[in-house]
Amino acid sequence: MDNQPTPFRTALVAGAVAGTTVDLSLFPLDTLKTRLQSSSGFFASGGFAGIYRGIGSAVVGSAPGAAFFFCTYESTKQYLASRLPRTAGGEALTHMAAASLGEVAACAVRVPTEVVKQRAQAGQHGGSSARALRAILAASATGGLPAVWRELYRGWGITVFREVPFTVIQFPLWEGMKRWRCGVTGRKQVSAAESALFGSAAGAVAAASTTPLDVLKTRVMLSPERVSVATVFGRLAREEGVRPFFAGLAPRVTWISIGGAIFLGSYQWVVNTLGMPS
Repeated sequence: MDNQPTPFRTALVAGAVAGTTVDLSLFPLDTLKTRLQSSSGFFASGGFAGIYRGIGSAVVGSAPGAAFFFCTYESTKQYLASRLPRTAGGEALTHMAAASLGEVAACAVRVPTEVVKQRAQAGQHGGSSARALRAILAASATGGLPAVWRELYRGWGITVFREVPFTVIQFPLWEGMKRWRCGVTGRKQVSAAESALFGSAAGAVAAASTTPLDVLKTRVMLSPERVSVATVFGRLAREEGVRPFFAGLAPRVTWISIGGAIFLGSYQWVVNTLGMPS
C-alpha cells in the first residue's frame, strides 16, 4: 500500500492534467477506432478524413472526468487502506474497489461528452460536436428534459460495464508494478517514466480484454434509435458473427497502451512535482 496518501487537491490537479493530456494527444487514434467499430463501416463514417471531428466535446470532458476519477480513486484507497488487511489480496481488492468507484464517478461526465464526440467522429450531424449537441438538445421539443437526459446518457450502462472491468484489470496491475519497483529500488515512489511504462503495459492488457465491450458501447451510442445492449449483442452475433466484436482491436490496444503511458506518466509527474508520492 502507498506509504503516503495522495491529498485530494493533488489528485484533482494531477487527474485534470493527465486526462486533458492523453485525450488531446491521442484523439486521432480514438477517431479511427470509433469508425472501425461503426455499423456504417469505416469509410462511410469518414475514413481517414477529419480525424479531429468531435475534439471540442473531448476537451470539455477530459479534465473534469479524469479529476473525478482520481479524487474518488485516491479517497477510496485511503478509506479502505485502514479497513482491509495489508496483504497482497487486500491491496488488490482495495485497488479494484477504488478503481470501480472512480470510473462510476468519471462516467457522470464522460458519457455525455462521449456520446457527442463519437457522433461527430462518425460523421453524424456534419461531423461537428456543436451540431451533435444541438441535435440532442432538440429532443426537448418533443420529449422535454427527460428525452435530452436519455440521449446524453445513452450507453451509460454499457460504458460503466466496459470501464469497470477495464480499470479492475489496469489499476491493480499498475499499482502492483509500482509496488514491485519500489521494493527493488528502496524508494517510496516511482518516477514518472516508470509509471508511464507500467501504465502502458497494464493498459494494453486491459484494452485487449475489454474490446468486445467497447464495440457494444460504440454501436449503442451510434444507433439512430434507442436500443438495448442485449439487442445490439444479439444482432451482432446473429448477423455478423464473432469477428466484429474485436473490430478496432489494434488501434484500441495501441491507443490505450500509449494513452496509459501518457495518462499515468503525467499523473505521476504532477504528483511527484507537488511533492506527494502516490
